[in-house]
Amino acid sequence: MAPPPPASMPLGQRLMHLAQTLQFGWFVGHLTLLFCSFRYSLSYITFNSYSRWARFSYRTAFIAAAATYGIVVYKAFRARSRAGKGPQPGALSLLADENVQYLLMALVWLFGRQIPLALLPFTVYSVFHVATYTRANLIPTLQPPQQAPAGAASPGGRPATKPSALADTIGRFVKEYYDASMTLVAGLEIFLWYRVLFSAIIFTKGSWILLVIYTVFVRARYSQSSFVQGAVGQGIARVDALVANQSTPPAARQAWETVKRLGRQATDSTDLNKYVGAQRPGGKKAQ
Repeated sequence: MAPPPPASMPLGQRLMHLAQTLQFGWFVGHLTLLFCSFRYSLSYITFNSYSRWARFSYRTAFIAAAATYGIVVYKAFRARSRAGKGPQPGALSLLADENVQYLLMALVWLFGRQIPLALLPFTVYSVFHVATYTRANLIPTLQPPQQAPAGAASPGGRPATKPSALADTIGRFVKEYYDASMTLVAGLEIFLWYRVLFSAIIFTKGSWILLVIYTVFVRARYSQSSFVQGAVGQGIARVDALVANQSTPPAARQAWETVKRLGRQATDSTDLNKYVGAQRPGGKKAQ
């Protein structure tokens, strides 16, 4: 993330300098997503989720999501081109990028029918992105850090600065709730898969195509995210505990073991890392 403008510049110039960056457009996109999600949630809880304003809020939220992830993908492409690191990655390598995956899913939800649950993972991500940008860029631009009392110095020998109390509060919030929120996102994405599966079972129009697309997305998230892996592992452990109960019929136990075996086979046969190179799963959130 680019540093904030120099504190020596007047406030108006600092704000102008900040607003001219792609990163600011990324921030505005996430902020727009939050506002639209909030507006849509009001319509949803009042049973007006298909009103004109609700539809507008829903679609605009995913337009904002597509714009933010599109900016990140573009910046990565531009950085690679400027660095001269050889040819651009192929199609499979691009699809293995989590920001490309979220960009494509934002477009799928944008042009598909409304599924309110689909907004929630993007909303959680946006909360943290807006908080991080506000702490690292917006607050230092509006209120440049003040120098600490005389005699204080940073470890590098430079004059120490007094951090903003609001920035410190935001930093603590991000640090404290990051892991729990990423676990929540993983759970929401898995629960959404079951929501899409239910639509396919009752033959909702276009639901089978959506199920295939979203299954590919969830499979990619499982490969890349330790949080998704943890959520899947917890779900399997809970079912294992239920099946292990003595009152469970043997046929149900055998069916569950078959499901697990087929799931492992499907996971092994759809591992993109075999084709694009090994990539260790991590907890990094999409940008």
